[in-house]
Amino acid sequence: MSCRSPARRPTDSEMTEARLAPPRGAPLPSLSDCMKVALLDDDPSHNALVASVLTPSGFVCTSFTQPSRLLAELRKQTFDLIILDWNMPELSGIETLKLLREDPATAPPVLLLTSRSVEADLVEGLNAGADDYIVKPLQPQVLLARVNAVVRRIHRPPVTPQIEQHGPYRLDPGAQTASWKGHVEALTPKEFQLASLLFNNLSRPLSREYLLRRIWGQRPDLETRTLDAHVSRLRAKLHLRPNNGFRLSTVYGFGYRLEACDPETGGGE
Repeated sequence: MSCRSPARRPTDSEMTEARLAPPRGAPLPSLSDCMKVALLDDDPSHNALVASVLTPSGFVCTSFTQPSRLLAELRKQTFDLIILDWNMPELSGIETLKLLREDPATAPPVLLLTSRSVEADLVEGLNAGADDYIVKPLQPQVLLARVNAVVRRIHRPPVTPQIEQHGPYRLDPGAQTASWKGHVEALTPKEFQLASLLFNNLSRPLSREYLLRRIWGQRPDLETRTLDAHVSRLRAKLHLRPNNGFRLSTVYGFGYRLEACDPETGGGE
């Protein structure tokens, strides 16, 4: 007579994630393979030069020659990094940077690439909110190294996964659980990644395309309803409601946003 316990039947969400997982032995995408970079320079040839440096390393570059076009596009899609030039006729790079930093929750990291090299300009650029500053003429290997450094600093998880605390919510990467107010909820790997990504981009609208890239990688076969189903399950599992201090809402025609709110009134903070 066997004493072994019957095997646990996988949950529906676990079966879905197994079906959507990359084939066994398939290489995992590098971090740069999932990164979208916006290039802003009034000289299209300079945008093309920067793109020629970054594209072979897996970055997906979109070029803009007018700040207004970039600012409008940021309402439609999510970029991981913006590289902008200082001297532009419509708005200067510093003026554009200040507009981006008016709402820090929605702006990605910014790298300022310019011919200005005096110390006062460097200080002004960094104080305006630039994450890094590179002086022209362009040195391809230096540019690539600085971009990779910004990406690692912003997106690379710590070597030892750290427990995250967001208000009453505690995310434990080792146990793959979320706990709050005495409740403990087990999450699938994708649900946990989604929860961590949303909490670490609080109040920032994230496009569906961005969330799919960051969590599933370059998977053109995936439909947005895969993401929608995960968001729906996460909202239900974690009770992301105003009385718990957070609201997970749909941004119509764009994606999702997790925002903190007052548990007493249900309003945003």
